Parts: sequence; C-alpha cells; structure tokens
Amino acid sequence: MEKCRIVFSGSGGQGVITAAIILAEAAVLHENLNAVQSQSYGAAARGGATRSDVIISESDIHYPKVVQPNILVCLTQEAYHKFYPILRPGGLLLSDRRYVQTSRKVDARQVEIPMYDSVMEEIGKTIVFNICMLGALISLIDTVTPDSILKVLKTRIPNNFLDMNKKALNLGIKLGNESGV
Repeated sequence: MEKCRIVFSGSGGQGVITAAIILAEAAVLHENLNAVQSQSYGAAARGGATRSDVIISESDIHYPKVVQPNILVCLTQEAYHKFYPILRPGGLLLSDRRYVQTSRKVDARQVEIPMYDSVMEEIGKTIVFNICMLGALISLIDTVTPDSILKVLKTRIPNNFLDMNKKALNLGIKLGNESGV
C-alpha cells in the first residue's frame, strides 16, 4: 500500500475534522495500519477555514503534516481555491457539487458528488454531511472498510444518532460507487 496522504478542507461546522479523526482511528484500530491526523482552524470556529491532514500507511510515518496530498477533499469554494494547487499529480479531488465549482485540473481525478443535496433529500439533517462525505471517500480509495468506520462511529456517536450516521455513511458509499470512478 502506498502512503495515503489526505487533506480534508472546508469551513468550521462542517465536521471536516471529525471525519478525519474517524478515518484515522478506523485505520489504526480496525485495519492494523499506521495513521496520523492533524488539524488547523481559521480565525472563526464556525465558518472559518478548516483543514485536517490524515496520513495512512503500512510503514512508519515520520512527519504528521501533508505537504502534497494524493487525495484532497474540498467542501467549500474557498478551500478548493486554497488547496487544489497542492494536489499531487495523478491524485484524487473529491468535492461537493453544491458548494464547489471546480476548474479542470490536468492529471487529477476529479469527483464531484452532490453529497449535501443527497443528505438533505434522503436524511434531512445537515449534521451527517461529513459522514456522507466520508462514505464517498472510502468507496473511492479502498483503504478503510465501511465496517471499520461503523465500529468507530459506535464509540463516538450517541446511540440515538447512530442510525442516521449509518444511513449517511451508506448514502456516501452509494454516491461514490455511482460516480463512475
């Protein structure tokens, strides 16, 4: 397995950092991989720019920050403009159609999925947008299984929200699989 270097980006309140933590935890606890997660926030806790880096590898990880990701997730236009230039050639860019208008970038797979609109249509609660995004991502990169993500969700999410999060994860996986990538 090649090191998986992911940058999750969006704005405060979208759950970008929570999704990154869940992915890294699932990799370590349930996939027997090494992972490291770091984060940075904009000036405002809600609405400010947010970035979280995750590195997943079978080998040792010597530096916790992602300099040139092979996977970039952008959930806002601001995040897209700020981070798409650092995407490694041949990498994967995952974005939400509602919030991000992408320019065609040479030598990168661009997957634009209507995650937010699908969550609102199927579930009706924005709180699980990040879990839908995580489902789409894991369906595209095949590094961490849905079962591993669910095991982490069971330890982090209150029981009365677990079914909604499971539905969002499955919706994201379905959207990722239907994206044709």
